[in-house]
Amino acid sequence: MIVTRFAPSPTGYLHIGGLRTALFSYLWAKKNGGKFFLRIEDTDKARNSVEAAEAIVKAFEWLGLSYDGEVIYQSSRDEIYAKYIKQLLDEGKAYYCYMSKEELAELRETQIAAKERTMYNGKYRDFNGTPPEGVTPAIRIKAPQSGIITVKDKVKGDVVFNALDILDDFVIARADGSPTYNFVVAVDDALMGVNEVIRGDDHLSNTPKQIVVYEALGFKIPNFYHVPMIHNHDGKKLSKRDGATDVMEYKEMGYTPEALLNFLVRLGWSYGDQEIFSMEEMKELFNPKDINKSASIYNTQKLDWLNSHYIKNMPNTELAELLTQYDLVLTSHDKKEILLDVIKERAKTLKELAELAKEILETPTVYDEKAFKKAFKEDSIEVLNTFGAKLTKADELHLPSDYHQIMEEVVNEMNIGFGKIGQPLRIALLGKLSGPGLDSVMAIIGKNETMLRIAQVIAVHS
Repeated sequence: MIVTRFAPSPTGYLHIGGLRTALFSYLWAKKNGGKFFLRIEDTDKARNSVEAAEAIVKAFEWLGLSYDGEVIYQSSRDEIYAKYIKQLLDEGKAYYCYMSKEELAELRETQIAAKERTMYNGKYRDFNGTPPEGVTPAIRIKAPQSGIITVKDKVKGDVVFNALDILDDFVIARADGSPTYNFVVAVDDALMGVNEVIRGDDHLSNTPKQIVVYEALGFKIPNFYHVPMIHNHDGKKLSKRDGATDVMEYKEMGYTPEALLNFLVRLGWSYGDQEIFSMEEMKELFNPKDINKSASIYNTQKLDWLNSHYIKNMPNTELAELLTQYDLVLTSHDKKEILLDVIKERAKTLKELAELAKEILETPTVYDEKAFKKAFKEDSIEVLNTFGAKLTKADELHLPSDYHQIMEEVVNEMNIGFGKIGQPLRIALLGKLSGPGLDSVMAIIGKNETMLRIAQVIAVHS
């Protein structure tokens, strides 16, 4: 059975790169009928944020990514880590290190001056003397001092590390007793049965250390997939400006979970020329062995295009529910179907969709000055008055075609082009010359609101 996990550190927001590896891990487990765990790696108490941990869980809820069992918090597993640290000490595979911070700093400075690699010199590796007073020891693991460590990576191929170049006897428990990252990751993955680790390739340098822990404890080493990073258009690491922002900000900006996940699955993975993937298709088609070996490029235009696709194809009742988070309540509006049909073809985000709806539903308070001068000619007021008079007499006005018919009557009776009525009427209804069809706008706001806006613009013109 395939078992994967996503294991973020709650030291900040969940960013887009982290979400992508979570998605890949989720899909691979679900495709194979396996398990997917969410583990919060919160052993670094000095840097952890409760709010960040909660935000990660909320992001999963918003995106609809389910995980097996409860969220696992490393901070609640100290007894487990202590047990395995004791085992390594008892077996002579780890030892107490009494080097003070001052000694370590001095050693580092000496190595830098000599242009040597900065590393622990193994002073207490085989120590059996009397420990120095006043120093609370850390615990170090005995790492290989020669040979190679090969990471059998399913994306990059075999990656070979010279043990002497990358390893020293690294700390597995700090002086305060708290375990360190590379130790707890290996222990947790092994105990949770994680056999497929999908993560960013910024973790590749950690993998040899974790292999040392696996082997020291007799644990089976999982398969690794180190995914190349997401870059901006300049080929550099994503900044917040490029899109490396809090996942929940995408919700605030008006992106749908479906679009965001679809966008992310295509960053570094493909299936032919297909661009649109439902969640079921992702689960069916995704395979981490097909992940690209090179970095992927973040493309906002692609995300907008995908989001607009999902907005256009979403049922209006569902859209209306989502728009409530942007201070727009349409759920009981009798013309919400017409309204949403008219504007969802023009919106890239839900936030933009809400703004377009408000432009129609709210009476203009400001008119585009340049557009106003262009629209209002010598006979514009007469045209609007004529149109208004016909509206007053009309009884059954419900559909866009009902309003369009009255516009046609005015055009024919006054022997004018549609622009003569269309431009001043558009200013009256929307305050500008751009927007959806006027007949649809009037059907949405209704006869009384249409007449009110016409009267208002005439008053402003006068």
